[in-house]
Amino acid sequence: MKVHFYLFFRALTGLSLTGLVYLGFTSRWIKLLYRQPSVFDSEGNFLPMAPWVAPIVREGTFDPTLIDAIYKKQNITIATTVFALGKYTQFLKNFLESAEQNYFVGFRVHYYVFTDLPELVPAVKLGEDHHLTVLTVASSNRWQEISLRRMERLEKLIESQLVNEADYVFSLDVDTKFYGRWGAESLGRLVGAIHPWYYKTHHDWFPYERRPESQAYIPYSEGDYYYGGAVIGGLLKDVYQLAKTCKERLDIDAAKSIEAAWQEESHLNKYFLYNKPSKLLSPEYLWDDIKSKPQEIKIIRFSHVNKNYYEVRPNP
Repeated sequence: MKVHFYLFFRALTGLSLTGLVYLGFTSRWIKLLYRQPSVFDSEGNFLPMAPWVAPIVREGTFDPTLIDAIYKKQNITIATTVFALGKYTQFLKNFLESAEQNYFVGFRVHYYVFTDLPELVPAVKLGEDHHLTVLTVASSNRWQEISLRRMERLEKLIESQLVNEADYVFSLDVDTKFYGRWGAESLGRLVGAIHPWYYKTHHDWFPYERRPESQAYIPYSEGDYYYGGAVIGGLLKDVYQLAKTCKERLDIDAAKSIEAAWQEESHLNKYFLYNKPSKLLSPEYLWDDIKSKPQEIKIIRFSHVNKNYYEVRPNP
């Protein structure tokens, strides 16, 4: 029956690329045929939404005054986690100072800094209703291990503390800087950021994990966008489920001595394939300072800073 439906649908529509969709009322995953999406229309303009009707947020698609006013009435708190281990503590000052100028200004924000060097966390003046908590964690001699542990630590923080303290949570890379407004337009049930290096790239070149033996495996015929692991956000319960699932899959891979191509980012992309984000942030919200700004990017709001990875990472 499944095979007949698959062949009939393919013959009827002419579509040959597949995705996966969960049908809650059947408690089963089914394959659906659809063209892998692009962020651009046929004329090269940014599309306003993904095929599953999730808005792609960029300059000109929202009224900042209106959207902030709507969410401020809800009296929400946004938890924000960053991981600053080893030499990555040097990025905290720029991250926090630029965040205080641009990130959820006028909202309740609580930063949670994971670090193995708490004495190096800078004293940055925080705005009203902005708070910072330092969480001391063990050091690591592999940057890959630091990346791999992110989901586990995020899961435990939500479970043990944030569930009583926040409404939304964002987990952001620390080697970054805010250059423009980041406000309530970014809030959603589950939020992903389109990677700045791959939003123009053909799907076959996405750096998904391609080994079938990995839990992060995505075949060439599947996949939507390539999401950056530097930005993960959403409601607590949805980000908790994401972190929990990715951590479980990371553990399964580890038991088989498998490390996905891009650690937690590979597992994040697999999760978003099965659990579509309700809101996508355009590359305005995740850029890279070494990349020039093209015409279609109207403003850079948040970006990785230029650095020498060999100097800041504990291993090559």
